[in-house]
Amino acid sequence: MQGLRTCIYKVTDLEAGKAWYSKAFNQTPYFDHPFYVGFDIGGFELGLLPEEEEKHVYGNNMLVYWGVDDIQSSYDHLVSVGATSHEAPHAVGDDIMVATVFDPWGNIVGIIYNPGFKMV
Repeated sequence: MQGLRTCIYKVTDLEAGKAWYSKAFNQTPYFDHPFYVGFDIGGFELGLLPEEEEKHVYGNNMLVYWGVDDIQSSYDHLVSVGATSHEAPHAVGDDIMVATVFDPWGNIVGIIYNPGFKMV
């Protein structure tokens, strides 16, 4: 195993998904095609896959956390662009804080402040 490379969210409206994630992450996609939209988020891939209709059940069975410098302002920003709260920012030990929101398609987007995490 070499570590996380890509996190993919399925959306029923790819154009709306692209617009929302562009606002949410303050990024424009580097790869933009009708079958896939890709964003480079700090060297990691955030991908959007079009889904004609919701065929699967969204749930809490998997969480991906995107690193942030300020958990509260990042959480507030996501909510301000249309996310809804799943879990408000809270401490989980050793100065680490996490929060999660639902994107407009029901996907869970996690954010984490972890001052001890260093990229290798």
